[in-house]
Amino acid sequence: MTSGPKAPGIHHITAITGDGKKNIAFYTKILGLRLVKRTVNFDDPSAHHLYFGDETGSPGTILTFFAWNGASPGRSGNGEATTIAFRVPEGSLDWWAARLRDNGIRAERDERFGENLLKLRDPDGIGIELVAAPAGGEASAWSGAGIEAAHAITGFHGTTLQVGDAKGTGDVLTQALGFELQALDGGIKRFAVEGRAPGGIVDVKTVSGAGHGRLGTGSIHHVAFRAADDADQAGIAETLRRLHVGTTDQKDRTYFRSIYFREPGGVILEIATDGPGFASDEDVESLGTALKLPPQYERQRPKIEAALPPLE
Repeated sequence: MTSGPKAPGIHHITAITGDGKKNIAFYTKILGLRLVKRTVNFDDPSAHHLYFGDETGSPGTILTFFAWNGASPGRSGNGEATTIAFRVPEGSLDWWAARLRDNGIRAERDERFGENLLKLRDPDGIGIELVAAPAGGEASAWSGAGIEAAHAITGFHGTTLQVGDAKGTGDVLTQALGFELQALDGGIKRFAVEGRAPGGIVDVKTVSGAGHGRLGTGSIHHVAFRAADDADQAGIAETLRRLHVGTTDQKDRTYFRSIYFREPGGVILEIATDGPGFASDEDVESLGTALKLPPQYERQRPKIEAALPPLE
């Protein structure tokens, strides 16, 4: 394992929804996450970019969505993340099964690497897993959704990447991102970081001969991993270059700074700095209540607001 990342693990996961209203209702009212930021896609200001997480949107709890209303559905395949796994307290799966059933959501029980979990799909068809696992590290839950701490989501457990050949993907995880190969279960390799910080697990599923996925609604667009700061991010980028994996230049996303790349299996990954965070342009108490625009679009606010689909 490399000594590079100082805060290893998943920073955020970004997916695509075709209905912003249903998306907010599901993740806030059913799963109990907090909507911590309403902004726009920095490369496409005609679409909302929605961020969910714990009270402050801590790294390791952040799930974001490009709200491309009316876009075509994606197609599952290799070269993409296929599931979003959340951590819930041990002993809470019965409670969650009843909650989901009462809200008309089908869920199935499963077990992987000795962990019990519930499998379900969000309104766009994205695979969601609720994994019963002990909390640890920086895990925290959002208490404002009315879900008691004994049941509430405490950040990511991890994600699953589907690829045709796991070797290059594994090299990136272990040599650049601070993960170690932990276990094997059939065609799935589990990589994990030391400790139990949120988002510390990546399962790599090898499916030989499958076609490549196509992005659309119901797809996970990319997975972002943590860097403590710009220097840490630059160090990870240098390691990636030694692995013959090129990255974009750094992009300022207001709440963090990012570089992007495709790992050898084809999955879009990102390295995002932990700061400045979501309270950089609004108080913690009012996070997610107003549309926040990046500076380059502020002059176009009236036009942008008029064109965005309503979320309420």
